[in-house]
Amino acid sequence: MLKKIFLTIFCLAFLASANAGDFRDDIFQVKELKAIDSELKVKEGDKAPDFSLPSTHDTIVTLSDYQGEKNVMISFIPAAWTPVCSDQWPGYNLAEGLFRQLDTVVIGISVDNVPTLYAWTKQMGGFWYPVVSDFWPHGAVAEEYGVLRTDGTAERAIIIVDKEGIIRFAHVEDINRRPELEMLINALKEIQ
Repeated sequence: MLKKIFLTIFCLAFLASANAGDFRDDIFQVKELKAIDSELKVKEGDKAPDFSLPSTHDTIVTLSDYQGEKNVMISFIPAAWTPVCSDQWPGYNLAEGLFRQLDTVVIGISVDNVPTLYAWTKQMGGFWYPVVSDFWPHGAVAEEYGVLRTDGTAERAIIIVDKEGIIRFAHVEDINRRPELEMLINALKEIQ
């Protein structure tokens, strides 16, 4: 049943992206990149390093503000306006109900600056979750978590933090692929 739900969500994501408008022509086509180019500095069981970053909604998002309230799935991506990133985050939009059922908020983090993230997310129709910029000091949060690549972008990484602020899942995906939603939902179910 779960696989059928995931397949439906990503089929809908594909159709939505195919009908998203002219911005698809603006997506930068990247070549195949080195799959992983950093070493995680955090692990399951660690207290999650706190951060406060500016969002595309002109607010500051602080990880510890969710402590005691929500689980948090931190989604690091390499760059706005790229194919895999432009597929990954809209998929979380379509899975909003699943995240809410699991009492989880997503925080999307990129090293892009706020104006770039604002334009990109607006072109994709916006997101139900906050999108924040780790632009300055450049990649400081990505570096603290150990997901800053040598080219200055972030890895495609997922860090799941429970309501007590403890890392319960840490995964760096091949930068050329999006993490499977089923893996993420299963990890969230384990902390319920």
